[in-house]
Amino acid sequence: MWSIGELKAKGKEAFKSNYWSSVIVALILSLLTGGAGASARSQTSQTGGQEGLDMSALTPEGMAVIVGALSVVFIVALLLRIFLFNPLEVGGFRFFKKNVEGEHPTVGMIKEGFGEYGRTFITMFLRDLFLSLWTCLFIIPGIVKGYSYRMVPYIIKDNPELSATEVITKSREMMNGHKWRAFLLDLSFIGWILLTLCTCGLLGIFWTNPYIQNTNAALYLELSKNQ
Repeated sequence: MWSIGELKAKGKEAFKSNYWSSVIVALILSLLTGGAGASARSQTSQTGGQEGLDMSALTPEGMAVIVGALSVVFIVALLLRIFLFNPLEVGGFRFFKKNVEGEHPTVGMIKEGFGEYGRTFITMFLRDLFLSLWTCLFIIPGIVKGYSYRMVPYIIKDNPELSATEVITKSREMMNGHKWRAFLLDLSFIGWILLTLCTCGLLGIFWTNPYIQNTNAALYLELSKNQ
């Protein structure tokens, strides 16, 4: 059974051995996973603020314009995630897996996520769809399924012979009996995350995020040994 301390030690060692590349790839991944959603939320909050200023002056035509603008922002963000961000996520996870293995990959490895584009597109789309459906039902099952599907981006490149549904199934099998410990692994970074908030995100860019990403790749490699 793997230990949290050993995984974090492997992750930290891999991070330090390829520091700047890890920082850049982790930054790209953090922008991909948070950027589109943050942009949509920003547009919503700005619109909401304008509405609060003078709701009485808002005509049906004005409301239609606001709803239309928000819909366009949402659709664009969704399309970017499906067609661009998801393949880059796969490439980024590939980078960290290779980094933990000691290969010292370059930032350019993230482009590998666009290899076998159709298969990557379908697999990641199904992962996001299943997660969305579970989360819509209940929040807690959605979180649990998030841990079940955690290994999907790694498996896509490591097992090209598997179909989209087989990749998702393999991820579930790999995480069986490990979801709670994976949660504790995430929780062990709470101190670094709080310090990141205190530094307005700077510590996250230059330490916390790449440290976490390398550690997660170490978890994948550890679970792969049992497959």
